[in-house]
Parts: sequence; C-alpha cells; structure tokens
Amino acid sequence: MSLYFCSLASGSSGNCQYIASDTTGLLLDAGLSGKYINQGLEDIQANIDQLAGLLITHEHSDHVKSAGILMRKYKIKLYVTQLTYERIAHKLGKYSEDLVVIIDKNKKFQVGDLWVEAFSVSHDAVDAVAYTFSKDDNKIAVITDLGHVPFEVLNQMMDCQLVMLESNHDVDMLNAGPYPYPLKRRILSDKGHISNVAAAEAIVRILSLNSCLSHVILGHLSQDNNTPALAYETVKAILEENDLLVGEHIGLDMAYRNRVGRLYKIGDESC
Repeated sequence: MSLYFCSLASGSSGNCQYIASDTTGLLLDAGLSGKYINQGLEDIQANIDQLAGLLITHEHSDHVKSAGILMRKYKIKLYVTQLTYERIAHKLGKYSEDLVVIIDKNKKFQVGDLWVEAFSVSHDAVDAVAYTFSKDDNKIAVITDLGHVPFEVLNQMMDCQLVMLESNHDVDMLNAGPYPYPLKRRILSDKGHISNVAAAEAIVRILSLNSCLSHVILGHLSQDNNTPALAYETVKAILEENDLLVGEHIGLDMAYRNRVGRLYKIGDESC
C-alpha cells in the first residue's frame, strides 16, 4: 500500500498539506480559504469522499483559517491537542463537538488505515506540534514552524521516506530587511523559525543516520526573507559539501505559498 503527499500551500499566508493512503485522506492545517483548498484537492484528483480528518499543528491563523468551514463542508473530524483546541474553538463557527478529537502527543492514533503521531516542536504557540503519518513500512513527516531541530525531532524523521521541513529564511536577508528588531529576534529565536542553513544541517544529520530518506521538500518559506531559488541552492550546496548529491543521494523539492506542489507517491522505496 502506498502513501501520498502533496503540499497545497505552505507559507505565512496559509498552510495546508494533503496526506493519503489508497483509502483514507487527511488534511494537515487549513490556513487558506475553503475554496482554495477544495480547488487544490480537485487539481490533484484527490478523492474528497475519502477525507477522514483535519489535523492542526497550532493556533496561528495561517494554519486554522478555514478549519470550521472544512468541518462543515466535508463532515470531517478535527484532530487537535487540548491546549490548541481551547485557543481555536471560538474561531470555528458552528460545529458539532462530536467532530472534535483531542489527541495526546507522542501517542499514535489511527485514522482509517493511517497511523498518525503528533510531537512537540519549539514555536511561539501554546502547544505547537508536528506530525508523522505511516502505513505499513511507509512513513512521512511534516515539520514546520519550529525554532530549532533537537534530537527528539530528528528522531521522528529517522525512518521516513519523505520529509517536508521548514526552510523559512535566509539570515542575511532577514537581518538586512525591514522587519522591526523584536520580530527579527522572534524569528531567529528557538521559538521562531529555522533558516535555510539550519534546514540543510538537519537534513545532513538525518541522512547520516537514516538510509530510508529519499525525498525532502522545503516548506514555509518567508515571502520577505527568502526565495525558492535561494532556499534550494543554499540547501543543495550544504548537502554537496557533505558529499550528498541532489538527484543521486536525495531528492530535493519545494513547497510554494501560492500554488499546489507535486503529488508524491511513497511505497516502492526500501529501507
């Protein structure tokens, strides 16, 4: 059985990722309009009837904007930690509480035939989490909105074939840019966002420990302090400095803030 992944959008203007097996579809975050998300699902020919859940990483609006709309439109359950639910409940509009499932971090739960696990990441939110998704021997991780990558987070990626990882900013662009100093400090802090260099260093560490990883997608790029080309070339250069060739040892791709990315199928790789 295969796993499928597609980034419908990733960035401070809105986030939504699609993860699926052959029988179960999930959405991770809902920070764009319901219309955009519905069109994105149609663009990749996702079976909307198989949508079984919406998972939330944290309470910021670029992750929860249309959560209530999707719950009503698709009658799907909302999976969320208790603390985050308390922060977003008033934003959902009318909804049935029967659709809300409170999850525990570091405890796997099943949605359809997919196993899901939430784990803590360091971000300026009440209870920010990232997720892994697995089916049989196939596993995907989506890890954005974090200020640093400790071993506990690296460990979640060890046996993944595909990882979407934040590559938010170029430090020089951020420092030279127009953001006020307190915002720059927030972004650069351990509760902010990781840079292109930090993302690359994390990938190198994962690859030194994990022969399963075959695809990395760089996500949550800043509109003002990064570009897709800069993120890609920075990460590629650091990988190559460590004798890791893009296209040979690892596939490297981008998630975009304003368009749907590539639909990946994970299932033929061996670990």
